[in-house]
Amino acid sequence: MSSDPGALLARKTWRTLEPLHGMIYFVPEAAEAYERLGITGRTGYFASRAAPMGAVAAELVVATFFNFNPDLVHAAIPRAWDIATPEALVNARLAAVDGAFRRVLGDEVLESRSMARAAELARGLAETAGTQVEGRPLSAAHADLAWPDAPHLALWHAQSILREYRGDGHVALLLTHGLSGIDALVTHAAAGDLPAGALRSTRGWSDEQWDAAAGSLRGRGWLAEGDDLVFTDWGAAQRQEIEDQTDALAAGPYASLGEDGCAELRALARPWSTVFAELLFR
Repeated sequence: MSSDPGALLARKTWRTLEPLHGMIYFVPEAAEAYERLGITGRTGYFASRAAPMGAVAAELVVATFFNFNPDLVHAAIPRAWDIATPEALVNARLAAVDGAFRRVLGDEVLESRSMARAAELARGLAETAGTQVEGRPLSAAHADLAWPDAPHLALWHAQSILREYRGDGHVALLLTHGLSGIDALVTHAAAGDLPAGALRSTRGWSDEQWDAAAGSLRGRGWLAEGDDLVFTDWGAAQRQEIEDQTDALAAGPYASLGEDGCAELRALARPWSTVFAELLFR
């Protein structure tokens, strides 16, 4: 982990709040909201996350989402735009957030002073990110959306902007380190963060494609020889460099709030994030 204080602040604050955003990819309210528009299955994920960019071509979704098999994207986009408009999908996603927050956290939490304060702090971070959109297409698209009035929705929207801000920077670093989308997934599996099978299947890659990518990474010195996904010392150092630089590239908005402000935000949001993390990721 980076020893740079700004990078560390960015990582700590992002990690604490991320479950509040990430829950939208798992809660039943999301699939139900998209199904009411006529969009089912994986198409809901691609269309709802891409919707802030407008009715874009599949190639732009491939480029910005980065690690999905392009065939999976093409099966969903642009067909989704014939079923529902991007605006309808943005609204459906926000309605799903509202439903999930109310079900999991309850109205008392949503209407509390703590929620209002957390939303205020997070919005300040996200608005700073919105002034630094160069090279960050997904974050820029999300930052261009209107802010919701309800504090819990503003908190979620702020974390969405910050999450995509971080992700856009991460993609740039993967490219500069010579990694394709599937390469990035293989290195993610080698780091032990998530099982290889889950990463491969959810992103639509075949066993043959996965094995070919692993073989290429072994040939380039990232992975040790053998059947298991094990980093070489050089590969592990490269992986850590990407993570550290991702934190550094994400640091600007968090620096604007400062150590004390970020600590306050983490303290406010941690109980809610913990509830979602335990519910969805246990």
